[in-house]
Amino acid sequence: MGFCSPVCKILRRGKYFVLLILSLSVLAWIATFSGETVKSVLVSSATTQALVKEVTLRDKLNSWTAAPDRVNTQPLKTECPEKSPLLQGALNLSFESSLKLKDVEGDNKDVNEGEYEPSDCMARQSIAILIPHRNRERHLLYLLHHLHPFLQRQQLHYAVYVIQQAGDATFNRAKLLNVGYLEALKDYSWECFIFHDVDLVPENDHNLYMCDKQPKHLVVGRNATGYKLRYKGYFGGVTAMTKEQFLQVNGFSNIYWGWGGEDDDLRIRVELQKMKIVRPPAQVARYTMVFHKRDSGNEINKDRMKLLGRTPHVWRKDGLNSCSYKTLSVERLPLYVNVTVDIGKPQS
Repeated sequence: MGFCSPVCKILRRGKYFVLLILSLSVLAWIATFSGETVKSVLVSSATTQALVKEVTLRDKLNSWTAAPDRVNTQPLKTECPEKSPLLQGALNLSFESSLKLKDVEGDNKDVNEGEYEPSDCMARQSIAILIPHRNRERHLLYLLHHLHPFLQRQQLHYAVYVIQQAGDATFNRAKLLNVGYLEALKDYSWECFIFHDVDLVPENDHNLYMCDKQPKHLVVGRNATGYKLRYKGYFGGVTAMTKEQFLQVNGFSNIYWGWGGEDDDLRIRVELQKMKIVRPPAQVARYTMVFHKRDSGNEINKDRMKLLGRTPHVWRKDGLNSCSYKTLSVERLPLYVNVTVDIGKPQS
């Protein structure tokens, strides 16, 4: 017992010493790790700030649609067939003066805030239909009456956006379509955009409102021109471009105030990017143009040919990246999203 007591004391003191050494080692390791973490955070922050300075229009568009567009709790659906079994081909169109908006809404109860998605299959593309508009309510009603069932038979996921120009300044179709593209992408990452005049109604649902590997022109013929192409190179009326194709050409020009020129300007932009315009068969890509007189405030643009000559030199800085406007209202109506904007006035 006498011998064990001193030895036990020494062992106990040694144990405390070892614990002390271990504790100090742990504290030193934590301090070192914390320092490295702070350093890493500072480096990451500096890198982020540098990247923010280099944000482009493409980055901005991507940021609008980076988050999930909607939470889908339904079972996964199979992809819709390449050729919809619902297509009917050429139809006789009617334009009854007695047609009311409530009638069109009643015929399209599956459309919600201008958007539709097939219930039994997954659409092959998501499409935004952009319609520039001012004081054409009757034409818009006729177009919605025929266009909604037309698109549903094609089994598309789509939404219709009507872009209203506020005020009494000269009409600017091209700038309104730029606005429609930018505003629609705030809702959803649409794959395909259809730029659609309000007075052209498609006659044959085999004329697919889907984008292709190249920009697509959908109006090969219309009743007003004997169902022939208006002129070689015509790229107006109804056109289809993917989100990336339209961004690549920097959208439409913003400087075409009044009628004419902006669609030829877009064609030049497409050609400068070595793209090729494709068209559906002539017997399919047929439209009825609803008769109307020249609108007040949409007179022929007398400067259009001079502006077209400048396109190769200005397209990089005149388009989506320079489209300034003020959104006055966004109304989500049953059959379409109504976007009213102030796009300014033509500069003298």
